[in-house]
Amino acid sequence: MTGFTSPSSRVRRRRSALLAGAVGLALTGAVAGQFLPPFNAPAEAQITTNQSAGQNSFADVVEKVSPAVVSVKIKKDVNARNMASNEDGLFGENVPPQIEKFLRRFGFEGGPNGQMPRPPRGGEGGGRQVVGQGSGFIISADGYVVTNNHVVDGASEVDVTTTDGKDYVAKVIGTDPRTDVALLKIEGKTDLPWVKLSDVPPRVGDWVIAVGNPFGLGGTVTAGIVSARGRDIGAGPYDDFIQIDAAVNRGNSGGPTFGLNGEVIGMNTAIVSPSGGNVGIAFAIPSETVKQVVNQLRETGKVARGYIGVQIQPVTDDLAAGLGLSEPQGALVAQVQADTPAAKAGLKSGDVVSKVNGETVKDARDLSRRIGTMKPGSNVALTVIRDGKTMTVDVKLEQLPNEQKLASVQEKDGGTKVPRLGLQLAPAKSVQGAGEEGVVVVEVDPNGPAGQRGIRSGDVILDVGGKAVSSLKDVNDGIAAAKAENRKAVLMRVKGEQGIRFVALTLTDKAG
Repeated sequence: MTGFTSPSSRVRRRRSALLAGAVGLALTGAVAGQFLPPFNAPAEAQITTNQSAGQNSFADVVEKVSPAVVSVKIKKDVNARNMASNEDGLFGENVPPQIEKFLRRFGFEGGPNGQMPRPPRGGEGGGRQVVGQGSGFIISADGYVVTNNHVVDGASEVDVTTTDGKDYVAKVIGTDPRTDVALLKIEGKTDLPWVKLSDVPPRVGDWVIAVGNPFGLGGTVTAGIVSARGRDIGAGPYDDFIQIDAAVNRGNSGGPTFGLNGEVIGMNTAIVSPSGGNVGIAFAIPSETVKQVVNQLRETGKVARGYIGVQIQPVTDDLAAGLGLSEPQGALVAQVQADTPAAKAGLKSGDVVSKVNGETVKDARDLSRRIGTMKPGSNVALTVIRDGKTMTVDVKLEQLPNEQKLASVQEKDGGTKVPRLGLQLAPAKSVQGAGEEGVVVVEVDPNGPAGQRGIRSGDVILDVGGKAVSSLKDVNDGIAAAKAENRKAVLMRVKGEQGIRFVALTLTDKAG
């Protein structure tokens, strides 16, 4: 048929082009040969070095650690409704180009562009099984494997494949969505190759090697350096990522990054990319975080964290000036929840926590991470600045409630949560230095509509649907009005560090 080219002929055509290129190179070499020394030139005329092939090479390290790196394959049952909810999400077709610059998770199921399979239109059924893949690494001879939570989240079946092609069924021992760490177990093995999580954090500028399963290719090695440490990418309350410039792509998620001593210094988990491919900015969870989480998952199957019961936000330059602070440092308490350790200890809205057990608190994220790494039941001395005066408040930590319990506490305390947008809010009037208008964003779900559109903690929402807001009820009323008009998005006017801007937030059927 005219205009039709078979797959086999396309392959032959590409192959022919490659062969033609090879011939071109050969001809070029032949022409240039008349200017080069003959092949039987004296040995002393050749340029040589005294270095062995192994010097200035990562080959020895790679040879030792690669057997412990695995490909992780999962199967997940997905129905049409769940797939449809992703249609206007980060990987949807209607996302503006600038949104593509936000941090993108990788290692999920989908096509070359990272998109979920499209569900059939106009139906509720259409359930199907989706196959996804990522990376992981073995940390003990008896088969414990570490990977990302988002790689195995919701999996009905998990398989791991070693570099020598052996396949094993793995059991999910436990996961921690807050740090994106998951622990798997290969049963019945006692002699598997394994690698160690490093006890020493890397320095900026250190060489690192990433090994994983990008795009399902398996056994791929890339190298680079540590570009930065302590990165906050908005993924969660305990962000403390290592930034590396080794090439990391979709499918590397959950794979290890090694130092030159062969120890794991981090686990790859996210990239910044306008297209989903590598642009030299990747993030790894530090080994000390992975180790702490894995130890708890191995012992109990879950992670218990300390909890004081406050909503906090960063201290910006403007807030510091309003609070009478000499510099924007510490964590501002936006709200104290009732019947929590903070309330019992006497913490108040407007307090600035500057130290924990005598160690300086850099910002709100730093406070969250410090408290989250402590065990429930621990006694903590918080240095607090209140009305320009410094005091010490002793708090006994309790266990961080699960999401359902935490939501009920917030509702009991006046209700600050907007689940359909992934936001927790407080009236601006109740937060010192936030002004008199609008509601302050005190916490953002990075996977929610608001987080994906760039709204951050400390932003102030002024209008919702064209109407000024001053309370949670006003925000919910504005959202309800937009849905009643069958709008797919609600328009908000938001004030942040970059000034005032309008943000359109998609309204999904999962809104609660």
